[in-house]
Amino acid sequence: MYGRRKMHALLRRQGWDIGRDQTERLMRLAGVRGVRRSKRVFTTKSDPTAARPTDLVQRRFTADGPRRLRVCDVTYVATWSGFAYVAFVTDVYSRRIVGWNVASTLRADILPLQALDMAAWAAGGNLDGLTRHSDHGSNYMAMVYTDRIVELGAKPSTGTVGDSYANALDEAVNGLYKTELVRQRGPWRTVEQVELATLEYVWWWNNQRLHGELDMRTPIEVENAYYADIKAPPVLTQ
Repeated sequence: MYGRRKMHALLRRQGWDIGRDQTERLMRLAGVRGVRRSKRVFTTKSDPTAARPTDLVQRRFTADGPRRLRVCDVTYVATWSGFAYVAFVTDVYSRRIVGWNVASTLRADILPLQALDMAAWAAGGNLDGLTRHSDHGSNYMAMVYTDRIVELGAKPSTGTVGDSYANALDEAVNGLYKTELVRQRGPWRTVEQVELATLEYVWWWNNQRLHGELDMRTPIEVENAYYADIKAPPVLTQ
């Protein structure tokens, strides 16, 4: 999966005294290179008659801690038995995938709602003060979904129609999922096969994958460091 930059970081973490240029030369000699993304495919189906929540993010995909801002999106995987639709919920601070679901339908009460409930369960069922951001897809605008967000104490937010930058982070997660898993291990036979592979991928993403946006750390490392700092005693200065 990794290109020169992340391969170098991984080797350094494993204890190798190696430079970036040397890493690149060794990768070239071994015939190894990082995977490349393909062109983006638009999958959002909006309902022009539906009322949309305000854009509370305004392209500012930053947070000062976990459980402050989460982004959601849906992608799809073609299988021999039909499409598998995949929903992710990602924490902006740590880039950890906190909720996900794979289903053979886009229905709001099945695909995104179950991913939302998984994320809520991990937080003890309380999302007070959290902003949940998505695109304007009809499954995210459905009443059964938006009502559940409010019930959990979160604030719904949606990106501007036709503005790819308004949903850049969640689309980046989908793009990496397609690049690092879907196109590497296909063709896919069943929805269940995609579900099992996605389970493995999410664990790898959260616990082992190095993220450039996190200074080559994993999401779990970032969250553990955050909570360790909170529990640490204050530093006294003279």
